[in-house]
Amino acid sequence: MIDIVAIKARFETLSPYLDERARRLLAASKARAAGRGGVAAVSAATGVARNPIGRGLVELGSANARPERRIRRAGGGRRPKTETEPGLLAALEELVQSATRGDPEAALLWVSRSQRHLSGALAERGFTASQKMVGRLLRKLGFNLQTNKKTLEGAFHPDHDAQFEHINQKIKQFQTAGQPAISVDTKKKELVGDFKNGGRELRPKGDPEPVGVHDFKIPEPGKVAPYGVYDITDNSGWVNVGIDHDSAAFAVESIRRWWNALGKSRYLGSTSLLISADCGGSNGARVRLWKRELQAFANETGLSITVAHHPPGTSKWNRIEHRLFAFITQNWRGRPLVSHEVIVQLIGATTTANSLDVRCCLDENDYPKAIKTSDAEMNAINIDRDPFHGEWNYTIFPMIAVANRPVSAADEDDLR
Repeated sequence: MIDIVAIKARFETLSPYLDERARRLLAASKARAAGRGGVAAVSAATGVARNPIGRGLVELGSANARPERRIRRAGGGRRPKTETEPGLLAALEELVQSATRGDPEAALLWVSRSQRHLSGALAERGFTASQKMVGRLLRKLGFNLQTNKKTLEGAFHPDHDAQFEHINQKIKQFQTAGQPAISVDTKKKELVGDFKNGGRELRPKGDPEPVGVHDFKIPEPGKVAPYGVYDITDNSGWVNVGIDHDSAAFAVESIRRWWNALGKSRYLGSTSLLISADCGGSNGARVRLWKRELQAFANETGLSITVAHHPPGTSKWNRIEHRLFAFITQNWRGRPLVSHEVIVQLIGATTTANSLDVRCCLDENDYPKAIKTSDAEMNAINIDRDPFHGEWNYTIFPMIAVANRPVSAADEDDLR
């Protein structure tokens, strides 16, 4: 007599630990041990169909049977969706490509390229594909989720590479002569207050730093504009944290503060200063106030100020971006910039394995916008433009008599 209860209990105990082939062989071994009527009895007790038990008996009875890696016989299992629903893969590729290329006739022009939306669009075309299935098919087509990548720099100037080589040669020239060479720029303006700051910081589990839900500017303390001065030779930084407008006057005042605090003692007896700057912004090549303020700075210090601007659209190539600002961003990641004091302390605490040293100060002065610089003031600037792109490369000398100075094409551009 076949003990169906015992077979069922034993099978239910082992079944969770067995794959499909092992379950089939276990059921077949019980059926063979039971003798006549064993297949039907074991099938009723275990729920395994008679056909798999029969195949198991064949496998057990084969004289040359060897353990196989395959669980199912060749060709077994459910047919792929791409076979049961011909055209599915082509339809999915069409939908994704049309959305990617922005085809004005595309059915999915309105939709984000999410698996859920693609699954719904396929259903409208008569196909059945779940979100997970769409994901697998997309990987088969060579698609995956990606973020935007900042690689487009705008128009490419024909002298793009030549200007970078010019800047590098100028820096080497100044360093060889023992003269200071700096890279300057304004870091992204930051809201001051209990606002979310990108990145993560170690804290006790389940105790994140509470910040505001909305990033609306608080009138007081408002925003800050950190203007950086990176000493290329000394690998050190100076950041002037302004609380007013990011104007050319603020930019030159930041350089002035660096010179008075660090530069003139570090470079004793120097007679010139090289400034590498972006082509736009408060220190832009076409900003009149920038040149006027540099003239005032040259008059105060007796320094000849040489400026080399990066070509348009290449601000991310400026040395200060990846040698100073990047490390400041890492240092204050995940920390709300709740006050001016916190910002100054976080910037001043920035260091790197390469011994980067950063100093920081708060600039509470007012820097009004829209200050006009007259043609007469521009014509009085003691400027000497380089033969190679004089609009980008020029030197401002301490003031001497400049009456009747010939006006170059770049000067005329400034005077417009």
